This record gives sequence, C-alpha cells and structure tokens, in this order.
Amino acid sequence: MAKTAQIDVKDQDLLGALRGFFMAVLDQDEISAILVPWRLPMKNRVMPTLITDPARLDGADPLSPAFPMNGAKVVSRLTRKASGGKIAVVLRPCEIRAFIELVKLKQGRTEDLVIIGIDCLGAYRNTDYFNWVGEDIGASTKAFYTRVLSGKGAAMDGIDLAPACQACEFPVADGADVSVGLFGMDTDSRVLVQARTQAGEMLFLNLRLSETEEPPERKKAVDALVAERIAFRDRMFTETHAATDSLEKLTGYLANCINCYNCRVACPVCYCRECVFLTDVFDHEPSQYLRWADRKGVVKMPTDTVFYHLTRLAHMSTACVGCGQCTNACPNDIPVMELFRTIAHRTQKGFDYEAGRSLDEKPPLSEFREDEFDEVVGIG
Repeated sequence: MAKTAQIDVKDQDLLGALRGFFMAVLDQDEISAILVPWRLPMKNRVMPTLITDPARLDGADPLSPAFPMNGAKVVSRLTRKASGGKIAVVLRPCEIRAFIELVKLKQGRTEDLVIIGIDCLGAYRNTDYFNWVGEDIGASTKAFYTRVLSGKGAAMDGIDLAPACQACEFPVADGADVSVGLFGMDTDSRVLVQARTQAGEMLFLNLRLSETEEPPERKKAVDALVAERIAFRDRMFTETHAATDSLEKLTGYLANCINCYNCRVACPVCYCRECVFLTDVFDHEPSQYLRWADRKGVVKMPTDTVFYHLTRLAHMSTACVGCGQCTNACPNDIPVMELFRTIAHRTQKGFDYEAGRSLDEKPPLSEFREDEFDEVVGIG
C-alpha cells in the first residue's frame, strides 16, 4: 500500500505548490540536483533541465503541454555511470516506462536516483505547441491545466492533444518512487503525493509529509479518463490496421519517408550504439541503384524506407511505450506512432508483456520459456 500525503496549494497557485515541493526535495542533503521541465529564458519553450540552485526552480513548468523529447534519454545519460550524487528527476509516466526499459537494457541505473512522477495531462505536438503558446508562457500553461483539470478537455484554439496522448492509457505515474496526483483532486487547495517505493518513503520521511487518505473521487476520475483513452486507442488500432494490412498499403502509408532517421533518434528505447542502417550494409554502390532500376524499370528514391521501419518494428516493438516522439520528429508528418503502437500492442500482448511495467520483468526474447507459444514451437 502506497503511503499517501498531500501538498497544500495556496492562493490557487498549483504550479507554485509544485515548485515549492521541488525546492523542498532539492533542499535535502542527499539530493544533489533535480531534473525538471523548465522554461527556457531565450524562447517560449520547455525543456528538461538539470538544476542545482533552488532559486532557479521558479522556471519549473511540469504542467506545460510541451513535450519536445522523451526525458528517459536524458536520464539514461545521467545514470549510465555513477555521477557522484543523487538526482531527483521529474518525469511523465511514458518517460518513466521508457527509462525502466532502458534500465533492463543496461542503458541506465536506478541507483542514486529518485523518480518523481506527475499525473500526465497530455501534450500537444511540437508544431501545434509552437502555434498555440503565446508570449506569456505562464498564462498559457495555466490556461491549459485549468481547462484539463476542470474536465473541459485539452482542446484549445483549434488544436488537441497529440494522438499518442489521446491513446495513452497510463496517465498515472505508477512506476515512480514518488507520484503526484492531480486527477480527481481539488487542485485549488491540495494535491496528492504518494510514496510507491522504499526510496519514496525515505523522501517522505525526510520531508516530514503528513499522511492522509486518497479521496474516492480520484479513482473514479482516473478510471473514467483511462476508459476514454482506451476507446480512442482501440479506434486508432482499427484504423491503422486497415490502412496497413497489406504490403501495398504499408508502402503507401510510408511513402513520404525520406530516411532521415529522425524517428530512430527521437525514440527513447532505440538504443543501439551503431544502427545497421548507418553501416556499409546500406551504403549501396551507385551501380546497385542502376541495376535495380534496370530490373524493375523504376525504383523509388531513397530506397530501403519500408525495410527500415519493418526492421525497427521487429527490433523494438516489445519495448515501445507509445510516447509519440517518433511522429513528433517526422518532417513529413507520417503517423509513425500509430503504426508502432498498433504493432507493439499486439507484440506485447503475445508475450504477456507490458513495456515499462516492472523492472522485474525480463524483456521478451531475453530468456527461453518452455511454456511460451506452444502452438508455434510444438513443445509439449
């Protein structure tokens, strides 16, 4: 049972209450720094930022609908080796799940790390966020979270949440050491804080948070939101399957791909130090293109685009957390996330595996299981 406390919200300033909480965390002797979404002073943008000076937390903005990158990649860089201090990191649920996968793949460590998760209100696509946010980023963020938490939805000024967020059935940060609950709470007066691990309980003890109980309204609000997200997700699966259920359709779906590999770079769980598509295997000789064209009469350039995506699907669909950064990064607006989530859902279901669910679950294909896929291997 998670230990539960509350953070008081003064003067209806929810963001101020969260900043105060982060300051209290950073003020702990064992915490050397905190990684948190932070407003850049040079541009109306929010980016993951490592902070050691508590006074700089006045720019922390974890409720902004900006999601320029999956922070799991940053946490991986900070934790692959010992840093010499303990770091607190503020992450969205999909970032936490991606980091759990990276830890399993030996790309990150949980030692000297405290993960703080916040109920995710969702985010706009990068281009939509740029078009939506005004000169006063603080007012924009407040307008967004006030609308979402009042139950009016996230659609504003003709834009809505990114499809990845609308299809995400994990709005609560279950994998965090400490989770901050917003849904189902009167966020004008208080928010919920829960310690979910021993590290979280130690932080509770040091912060001297008073325990309370989770209100029944919270579970109802979360369940309703999850049901809405699952309905959207299942419609997306059906539509994507219909659009890609043959090689001809899949080729058309991916026709705009230019092999920029942005989706590979943006993906938090695509971790290979050297990608096969950047090796000599796919550095074709000019004469090879001419032979292909001569044999077929025509050859689309660049080549290998469909094969590239099929290889990525085979490589990491078991680890996909559906964060949507692949689509965010695509210069030609290919709905990459929709395809990868559709395939990943079926792949993970086949292995009875859920990416980012638990550090204790070994990734599929990393161990032999005699009772797995009997109908295929014929054992038994």
